Order: sequence, then C-alpha cells, then structure tokens
Amino acid sequence: MTANARLWLILCGFFVLATAVYVIWTIAYDAQQLATDPTIVEGPRIEWAGSTALALASVLSGLIGFYLSRVSRSVGVLPEDREEAEIDDGDAEQGFFSPHSWWPVVLAGGLALVFIGLAAGFWISLIGLPIGVIAIVGWIYEYYRGYFSH
Repeated sequence: MTANARLWLILCGFFVLATAVYVIWTIAYDAQQLATDPTIVEGPRIEWAGSTALALASVLSGLIGFYLSRVSRSVGVLPEDREEAEIDDGDAEQGFFSPHSWWPVVLAGGLALVFIGLAAGFWISLIGLPIGVIAIVGWIYEYYRGYFSH
C-alpha cells in the first residue's frame, strides 16, 4: 500500500504542475491574442474550466494519496510492499460468489427499468421497483431453500 500511496502523491504533484503550466499557457495565449487584435479591450484572462478541473484532479489525487499513506501506517507492511514476497502471500479469501445464480441478472433488469423510468416515464419505475425488490430477496435467500440449501 505504500507504493500505491507514493504513486498517488506523484500523480498529485503532476497535476499541480500541469495546472500551473495550463494557467500560464492560457494567460500567455490570451496576451498574444490581445497584442494581435486591437479591438479586444479586456486584459489576459484565465480559462477557468480547465484550470478548475486540473486543480480538482490534483486535490483528489492528493486526498487519495494521503488516505493510503495513513492506512499503510496503521496496517503495516503488506505482501505487495515486500521485495521477497511470493504471490501466494497475498492470496487471501475474498468471499463467496455464487457461480450459478440468475438473481443478479434479474436485479440488473429491475434496476434498468427503474432508471429508464426516471428518464422516460415514472410508471416504468413502478414496474421495475418490485422486480428489483424480489431479486434482492431472492439473491439473499437463494441458499436457504431448494437444492443448494444449507
């Protein structure tokens, strides 16, 4: 996790540098336009959309890097941070995933109807909502009854 934190902090530095270069470049371009066109009465301006986007990208990557560095201090050294670690050192149990369940597909269809209903007509959401609720209940309780019950 230390390597991830370093990468995010390096990315933050890149975005800070890119923001500075972008602001200077847009001011220089505006000054050049001002020098070649005498009808423009305003001075050089900053292009705010790109400058804000790059500044927010630097803030976001800095926050992620800071968070990962704080977490890596509390967690300790992970297998991916050690040079002598083997692949099997980081192979932990990730959870149980049902290989044969159709409920995620039904849930996706129900949620698709809900979101289409928000865009097209609210009555479609009224059809998709019960389908989504039934799919969630079915997915939760699929191992409590039937062939694969516990």
